[in-house]
Amino acid sequence: MPFDQLSTKLQEVFKQLKSKGKLTEKDVKVALREVKLALLEADVNFKVVKQFIKTIEERAVGTDVLESLTPGQQVIKIVNDELVSLMGGAQSKITFASKGITPIMMVGLQGAGKTTTSGKLAALIKSQGKRPLLVGCDVYRPAAIEQLTKVGKQVNVPVFSLGTDHNPVDIAKAGMEYARENNYDVVLIDTAGRLHIDEVLMDELKFIKSDVKPREILLVVDAMTGQDAVNVAEAFNEALGIDGIIMTKLDSDNRGGAALSVKAVTNKPIKYAGMGEKLSDLEPFHPERMASRILGMGDVLTLIEKAQQNYDEEKAKELEAKFRKAEFNFDDFLDQMRQLKKMGPLNQIMGMLPGMNTAKLGDINVDEKQLAYIEAIILSMTKEERQNPSILNMSRKKRIAKGSGRDIQEVNRLIKQFEQMQTMMKQFSGMMKGKKGKFKLPFM
Repeated sequence: MPFDQLSTKLQEVFKQLKSKGKLTEKDVKVALREVKLALLEADVNFKVVKQFIKTIEERAVGTDVLESLTPGQQVIKIVNDELVSLMGGAQSKITFASKGITPIMMVGLQGAGKTTTSGKLAALIKSQGKRPLLVGCDVYRPAAIEQLTKVGKQVNVPVFSLGTDHNPVDIAKAGMEYARENNYDVVLIDTAGRLHIDEVLMDELKFIKSDVKPREILLVVDAMTGQDAVNVAEAFNEALGIDGIIMTKLDSDNRGGAALSVKAVTNKPIKYAGMGEKLSDLEPFHPERMASRILGMGDVLTLIEKAQQNYDEEKAKELEAKFRKAEFNFDDFLDQMRQLKKMGPLNQIMGMLPGMNTAKLGDINVDEKQLAYIEAIILSMTKEERQNPSILNMSRKKRIAKGSGRDIQEVNRLIKQFEQMQTMMKQFSGMMKGKKGKFKLPFM
């Protein structure tokens, strides 16, 4: 998860601040020294850290803070405000043309995930009711156009290309003409990357920019490259003039320094963040939500949005009725587990809960494989056994264990946990009698 190390250290610092009834100027400076070290260890740009700490100190040592009833909370609020500001203040969206085509240039170095990200962004744009077209202009990297075509098929977005024998500038122009003729309203141009920034690369991108006149130039950078990502962003911005940044693999970099530095260094916002390998794992970047995650306050809004996108409302209503009647069975359990899996990796989901320390999730062993084992056990039951678990005797359990390839102990453990859940459902049912309409399941 992004910012794991930083989040853990900041939460420890603020825990000490909140434990003190009164704060002195010295207390604040000691705490900010720890914050500074945590930011530097997270690979945040040194100049950015220096200015960040200076701004917080100027605000935090005022009498309004030090003499307030909750000075520790006030300092945390200031840090939160400055973190939000550091990452851009508010969400920065793509500006689509009011009429006609919105051309978007996707640029970046090789290995940053530009082609896959182009497909992810096309899928996201399509979900907003638009008609995107992907254009393959990378004629240098082997199989780049084939990769884009494969990604396009997976997200059900058409791909325009002329093969590798044409000039990228000509391909981009032909792609725009094809989009006009076929009523596409967004064109995503997947340009060629290089292993490093060079004059030839930049000149080619400038020619495409001049001919296509993109509404947006989005730079794709790899969060795991740390300050190199910031340097790449600075170089592209100076040479080409970018409009925003898409940061890939942000879920894999637990330091996250690039995300905290890039806006301050380039004055260009992060517009999207890649949070996984699936083609649906591209999220709009919300500075206020990311700051909340860093400070251990969770990200409930994103969690709700994920649930709304993936949770079947009709099934949720059916399950609510079963909860009321205490009729929850293994079929329902399996269905809920599958709904949860659609929302993304459990570590990410749990990391969005307020107060959850994602760096310590390993202590509770969130193992995605366990979900597959549970599913195998349940699917090895007969329909009657799933709907009426009380009939599960030893011979049935042994058959289920053999059929699922799991130990009898695992089968017994799952059944015991399920029985405990059923007991809880009955208690809820008793509590909610006569309170129709007030009981809501999570994410409903």
